[in-house]
Amino acid sequence: MAKITREWDEILKDEFSSPSYLKLREFLKAEYSARTVYPSMYDIFNSMKLTPFDDIKVVLIGQDPYHEEGQAMGLSFSVPKGVPLPPSLVNIFKEIEDETGAGGFASGDLTGWAKQGVLLLNAVLTVRAHAANSHKGKGWEEFTDGVIKKISAKKENVVFFLWGANARAKKPLIDGSKHLILECAHPSPLSAYNGFFGCGHFVKANEYLIKHGKMPIEWSSL
Repeated sequence: MAKITREWDEILKDEFSSPSYLKLREFLKAEYSARTVYPSMYDIFNSMKLTPFDDIKVVLIGQDPYHEEGQAMGLSFSVPKGVPLPPSLVNIFKEIEDETGAGGFASGDLTGWAKQGVLLLNAVLTVRAHAANSHKGKGWEEFTDGVIKKISAKKENVVFFLWGANARAKKPLIDGSKHLILECAHPSPLSAYNGFFGCGHFVKANEYLIKHGKMPIEWSSL
């Protein structure tokens, strides 16, 4: 079984013992030994290590990790300090600035969000270098679907950001009667003008959290 934290390990014990995950583990052992794979095997579960289950307020679902050297860090949309901002993250920061007036993001490291309760979860947690979606269909989807189902079932009043078709496909896993689901186009330059810009999701999320007695997210605090 993978080791994340004692809390997450207990919550996900069924996922870690499933035939799908055991098969995925064997695939990953072969990939990491023979190929360049991102992120580092020690960073695969960073989203959950940095955001305890009990602290989750927002879930931001990405597709799969960045596939160029030095970018992936186990958090959806995030890159380490000093790494140039990917285009989707540039657009995310632009939307935050338009909504809240907060700007001047010097870094793409979203660890500050994770520590405030934003689970930065990719649907697929690993990728082969220079090959987007190369680990699609290997078992990660079943695992992360299980994570989303657990959050939906065991928690209340969580905000789910579903940006783009891949993320929106997760909507049936979420109980919309006790959580807030916010959907729009992906922030990629190819689609951001089709509904991501102007979505208002960052303000709407905080209004919802405050309404339900939770501290809002300081989106400018990275």
